[in-house]
Amino acid sequence: MRLRVGLLACLMLLPVALSAARERHAVAGASCGGYPRLSIDTMRGMCVGLVVGPTTADPTRALRLPRSLLQLDAGTWLVTDLGAWDGTRGAVWRLRTAEDGAVDVQRVLDDLHLPHAIARGPDGRVYVGEMSRIFRFDPDAQTPADTVEAVVDNLPDNRLHAHRHPLSKFVFLPSGDLLVNVGAPSDQCTGADARTESGLCAESEGAEDAASLRRYRYDGEGRWAADHDVFARGLRNSLALAVHPSGTVLQGENSYDFDSRWSPFEELNIIEAGAHYGWPYCADAAQATPGWRDKADWCRSDAHTAPALLLPPHAAPLDMLWYDGAMFPALQGRLLMTWHGHRSVGGRIASFAVDARGVPLADPNPRFPVYGQGMRAYGAGPAATPVMLTPGWGLQRGVRPQGSPVGLAVADDGAIWATDDRAGLVIRFAKDD
Repeated sequence: MRLRVGLLACLMLLPVALSAARERHAVAGASCGGYPRLSIDTMRGMCVGLVVGPTTADPTRALRLPRSLLQLDAGTWLVTDLGAWDGTRGAVWRLRTAEDGAVDVQRVLDDLHLPHAIARGPDGRVYVGEMSRIFRFDPDAQTPADTVEAVVDNLPDNRLHAHRHPLSKFVFLPSGDLLVNVGAPSDQCTGADARTESGLCAESEGAEDAASLRRYRYDGEGRWAADHDVFARGLRNSLALAVHPSGTVLQGENSYDFDSRWSPFEELNIIEAGAHYGWPYCADAAQATPGWRDKADWCRSDAHTAPALLLPPHAAPLDMLWYDGAMFPALQGRLLMTWHGHRSVGGRIASFAVDARGVPLADPNPRFPVYGQGMRAYGAGPAATPVMLTPGWGLQRGVRPQGSPVGLAVADDGAIWATDDRAGLVIRFAKDD
């Protein structure tokens, strides 16, 4: 694979490129859909090709922390890159791919503050979620930076180390309204000043409306209202957020960071206007959290909207979509989800059978995979047993690191594209001939 990156970009990324702190991928001799094949075990009939990223043979790291993907045309993609977890070192990159596997990497925007989500809006333009704002721009302009225009501004300025969930995720509702994640400022909302006078969490029920999904109503012609309403509350971090063609909105919850390896479960929630999903009072289906034991009755009441399904503990879902491509008929209509978590249940891409609303179907005896342990019973419900696209993406010294998948996208040809931010990869799942 030929990779062309500007000299200045390479020099800027040199400290990351030379870092030996993380295992790199070895590239197998065969190809996968025209790209170098990676040693990631997949479901039958599938393989993984390396589009761009460091390997044991070539440590060059063009993208520092790639997150989300958007296809512009058959051979062109945009990728957001956090750059670093501090400062304004983020970027948007353009990848141009050729039939021979060559990839041209160009920086389109730079000096961004933690850019994460990217999508096309109802007006056909490209939208990006950055720290504190959502903006749009024209990637085909002669100078794309000159076309940057803020659409939603003054989101909470979640500075790292003061707030744990600073990334901006958004989706467009069928009406054109913007649904925007505002992550929780802490893990469990505990401490001396945690409670309001009425005994509620000051972070989530206070003026900033943290741990919520905000709605900005669409005014038409590429304009959104300056003010927002709180669409749903009690959501610790909504980076996995998707809208089904039926109109169903699903949210994958990154739940509490309890020390226990097996607690609490992550959540898959069906988002309804006006509902409260429990953070920081409740965990799992209806259990009160350690800092809010006085809310036990509330967690069991109708005021708390319980999750539609439980997900594996510490899986950290970061993106999801419903597969609608032609390359993998067995996946047609299924929900695909990235599990980014660093523990033994993370590092995977999972798929679920769904109903007509796009909601995964619960199993009577659900189980989830654990690296080194096979399948483990949930012991609770509702939950669903996934089919893994990547049953073997655990750490294998000299071959690969454990996966850290973030963004997902289905290409026009039905291939599945994904990013791995810790490894600095953009990869492509294709049919294995």
